[in-house]
Amino acid sequence: MAWFPFFIQLEGARGLLVGGGRVACRKAEKLLPFGARLTVVAPEICAELAGMAGLTLCRRPFADSDLDPAPDFVIAAAGDRALNRRIAALCKARRILVNVVDDPAGCGFYFPALVQRGRLTVGISTGGASPTAAAWLRRRLEAELPPGFARVLDRLAARRAARGEAAAALSEPERAEQARRDFAAEMAAAAPLPAPPAAGAVALVGAGCGTAEWITVRGLRLLQQCRAVVYDDLIDPALLDQVPADARRVYVGKRSGRQAMPQAEINDLLVRLGRRGGLVVRLKGGDPYLFGRGGEEALALQRAGLAYEVVPGVSSALAVPGQAGIPVTQRGVSRAVHIITAHSAGDASPDYRRYAALEGTLVFLMGLQRLPRIAADLIAGGLPVSTPAAVVSGGNAPCPAAVRAPLADIAEAARNAGVQPPAVILVGEVAALDLRPGAPLPDGLL
Repeated sequence: MAWFPFFIQLEGARGLLVGGGRVACRKAEKLLPFGARLTVVAPEICAELAGMAGLTLCRRPFADSDLDPAPDFVIAAAGDRALNRRIAALCKARRILVNVVDDPAGCGFYFPALVQRGRLTVGISTGGASPTAAAWLRRRLEAELPPGFARVLDRLAARRAARGEAAAALSEPERAEQARRDFAAEMAAAAPLPAPPAAGAVALVGAGCGTAEWITVRGLRLLQQCRAVVYDDLIDPALLDQVPADARRVYVGKRSGRQAMPQAEINDLLVRLGRRGGLVVRLKGGDPYLFGRGGEEALALQRAGLAYEVVPGVSSALAVPGQAGIPVTQRGVSRAVHIITAHSAGDASPDYRRYAALEGTLVFLMGLQRLPRIAADLIAGGLPVSTPAAVVSGGNAPCPAAVRAPLADIAEAARNAGVQPPAVILVGEVAALDLRPGAPLPDGLL
């Protein structure tokens, strides 16, 4: 007999997850986005599961007392089939909902194959007959959804709320016809895009460096159809809501002074995931090919003979200054821009004096810790001490800030303002500009 698909509120619900391996990890990935509070009990917990935020980890064997007080639901995902069955029996005796991995008869509830787009959640179940069939149908449904369907629902909800009492005065047929017209109009604006790459492909996608809406339409479409996503720091968490619920999520974030996974391991990971088939998205902050090491990843995929594509993204070198009202080029002020990494492996004592001879705007990335040296070298190279400079932290940076000062004073000004990495350093006449709405109009500019 088919199972009835209840939809329940999991925000704040207490769940017990018994097991610490890959299967348990996949279950946690599905539940955490819905706000469940999970306690994981297992003698050994894999690094990927241990690295997930929002979990309570108990590195020990399961005990009957773990069911007192009773959690709202239990997932038995231990590698020991006999233990899973004992947990199922204990839960059924206590009337606790339980899911038992690879044991449909022991389950009180199933995990559906999910299609999720913002407010939309579609659950697919075959009653345990064929998870493969459920996954096939999920992929078909995802392929039919337009890339902006989550925003379609948001706009429809806004329309409905705005009408308020006016809609209540209409008859039921009139309200239904109005809803149909609204839906048709919103769907017409959400045009489909070309299909994603062939099976076994990797997409190096630039997520931009700010809100989730800064990703390209192509990048969003690929993200919504991927089988796995490998992502960095500074990604807007809202982008992960666009990933299919059963897709694997792998965090490999790197930030100033630390890294979760060396680049060589990231390259190997992309190759391994790509060889398993389906679409893999490597989601990178900014643009993959601008100091994002996307070229190294592309070479690794090329050597492995895997199909891949690169989807450009909005770079922090341009967007973060723009947020602060600084255009990196400006007619009559700067006709060139030079983007420079201030950090290079093995370069403990870089010499920045040579950049002083360049015309236009200098943009330094990953250089906040070396800002005093950068300023001193540029002055030693011939730039006037009064040259305008700025330090801007923006996009998805945890501590947004914008500081302007003459080159001789910029390091002290940034330090006094407490600017934190990641930050963009600008040197040149444009650094004195502030073209944000409402700012005073600069003298001498049209």
